[in-house]
Amino acid sequence: MHGGITLTLSTTREEFWPLNGRRAVRSAIRSCYRCNRADPTPVQQPIATVITRYYCGPILLKPAHRKAAAQKAYICIFVCMSTKAVHLELVCDLSTASFLKALDRFIWRRNKPQHIYSDNGTNFIGAKNALHHIYRMLTKEPDRSTVYNYLAEDGIQWHLIPPRAPNFGGLWEAAVKVAKKHLVKQLGSAMLSYEDMATALTRIEGCMNSRPLTPLSNDPNDLSPLTPAHLL
Repeated sequence: MHGGITLTLSTTREEFWPLNGRRAVRSAIRSCYRCNRADPTPVQQPIATVITRYYCGPILLKPAHRKAAAQKAYICIFVCMSTKAVHLELVCDLSTASFLKALDRFIWRRNKPQHIYSDNGTNFIGAKNALHHIYRMLTKEPDRSTVYNYLAEDGIQWHLIPPRAPNFGGLWEAAVKVAKKHLVKQLGSAMLSYEDMATALTRIEGCMNSRPLTPLSNDPNDLSPLTPAHLL
């Protein structure tokens, strides 16, 4: 569950101060068998991944019974635009009710936001069924009214980025990339139960929130770097 070069060096310096630390950490990470296997040099071709406004997935959960089919689940990702803090929630489907429950859990654990930004629903027109559920939630009644009324009761404003402009969502796209990279390295093709997957996502969330927000200093007398976890 180690992070990248900056996070690993920052954690190491809490106990040791290696000489030429960045070079040593880079060499150690490059020789990590699991990292190399999970992040090989990709073939230059389109990558068929599904990344939507708050969701990434689907991921498969271990069924309760041996003969039962694997259950699909999704990861709902919230990113603070000010502190870059990440919050991961495991949801069982793409329904409006599941999204509102995930949002409710986020609010009661992280406090109520004033503004929520997401992809524009037109991005999902003509997409596959999984993405079409999110498109319907954003654009069709009564799902849209249900979400808007729920947010209006708490004074939360929902903003949609411009149509066909995914560059406006680079912040959460980067968070999706990091979260999925950790999942692939730790789990591979293994299926976990709902409880085990929720635990793994919490650990990944903690790792992502430990990334330094500022460049590391070469002075051993400097304080520890500022991370989203400090601000949380």
